[in-house]
Amino acid sequence: MNKEKSITSIVGAGLLALAAAVGVPAPAAAADGAALLAANCLSCHSALGSTISRVEGQRKSPEGWQMTITRMQEQHGAKISPQDKRALIKYLADTRGLAPTEAAPWRYLLEHDNNRVEALDDTYKDMCARCHSGARFALQRRSEGEWSLLMHSHIGLNPTLEFHSLARDRAWFQHAVGEIAPALARDFALDAKAWTAWQAAPRVTLAGSWRITGYLPGKGEFEGRMTASAAGEDRFELRLEGRYADGGALAGSGVATVYTGYEWRGSVDIDGVALRQVLAADARATTMKGRQHLAASRRVGGELVAVRESAAPRLVAVMPGHLRRGETAELTLVGSGLDGAVSLGSGVRVLEVVARSADRVVVRARAEGGDGLRDVAVGAARGKGLLAVYERVARVDVEPANAIARVGGPGDAQMEKVGVAYRALGWAAGRDGKAGTADDLRLGYLPVQWSIEAADEEAEKARDQDFVGRIGADGVFVPGDAGPNPARPKSLGNTGRVKVVAAVGEAGERVEGRGSLDVAVPDFVQRALD
Repeated sequence: MNKEKSITSIVGAGLLALAAAVGVPAPAAAADGAALLAANCLSCHSALGSTISRVEGQRKSPEGWQMTITRMQEQHGAKISPQDKRALIKYLADTRGLAPTEAAPWRYLLEHDNNRVEALDDTYKDMCARCHSGARFALQRRSEGEWSLLMHSHIGLNPTLEFHSLARDRAWFQHAVGEIAPALARDFALDAKAWTAWQAAPRVTLAGSWRITGYLPGKGEFEGRMTASAAGEDRFELRLEGRYADGGALAGSGVATVYTGYEWRGSVDIDGVALRQVLAADARATTMKGRQHLAASRRVGGELVAVRESAAPRLVAVMPGHLRRGETAELTLVGSGLDGAVSLGSGVRVLEVVARSADRVVVRARAEGGDGLRDVAVGAARGKGLLAVYERVARVDVEPANAIARVGGPGDAQMEKVGVAYRALGWAAGRDGKAGTADDLRLGYLPVQWSIEAADEEAEKARDQDFVGRIGADGVFVPGDAGPNPARPKSLGNTGRVKVVAAVGEAGERVEGRGSLDVAVPDFVQRALD
């Protein structure tokens, strides 16, 4: 795969015909995805009509195609410039990507929100998910032949695979080719109506002004405006401005690229911190939802929602989104075109309008009446169920419920530490008065007191809670240093198992929630998708 060779020197007129067949002007080889694909790949792969062998039998996310090209570079010596690599990823994701409904159940992996327990079919749990996440293969679509070739590749790249402890209970290769490949071809088929329909759907530009709300670990909730200015095909320059819940200003800039018509990938610098945005736009391109994480530690991040601004008034969020009965609190209503009277729903009185503009209205309010969600309005701008009124917190869920942190540092020779950003989700009991039932009322994220404790008796004996790291008042857990610890057996270092405790106290009552945290050794194999 040598980019230095010209198109005509590789396969002559036949390659020119291939480029023309896929709708790419042949002379513009350096700028066109199809021509770049041919120029870089046909020295190893063969041309099949209007496409290329192996490529025609697969569809993947942008990150999936990134991993494929990286493997070609590292294992087969492909010489591809960074610029051409980006162009190839864009072209492949646009033409052989995933429809929104295909990617939707597995977006947590694209967003690097990896601290969760997957629910997988038993067919794949014991074969594929023994080594990597289920979302890794679920974010691909292949023909049965290509799924079978993937099994062959596993053996080729990992010759001792069948002898690993987790593969000795079956004839791994025969089972993989004879049963798993056909199942994958059925459940994750190459040809799908969803993809055909998405390819035919009109594309809507994501340029424009967006009202954004979200959360950044260590900084808290924020709201603001993100302006996306077109800077090329599906590429945008970004300007961000806003404020955090504590009143501090937020400002930043960056760039973004859109893949497959809806997959937003942004790189931004906010107040000197490098961040990555992974969002998915809806079919009408009016809302984008996803996650924004640290560029240096991608698993530390928070949710991000962007709502397109238009001439019509929009109410996007209420911050915070909960109000305890009998108490007075300050609430911020976020949107655009906010003009007119403020209504917070039945039983909620607006005592004072503290500040207001077309983008945000700050009020002091007091709640009465029964527990439940309230519709909120500012003039013509309305939001359904944006405010939860409650009497008491009945339970607290720690998010993520199950997490892995990794020790690291100090020193340049050590791997970076991988921490965990925690949040506490509050619930009120529903009409049945019992916490943990289907009618519980979601209150949103609450301020809590954070602590850690030993996970079990064995962890208590090893004093894991004293060595694995610390959790701050902001809910960010920072693991300990890598390497031996003289105060512990050398085999343990600063690893261990703990529970993360979130406690909230109201009216003399203390409610606690717990999550499981394993603090492990560094992860020496880091991939675009795990």
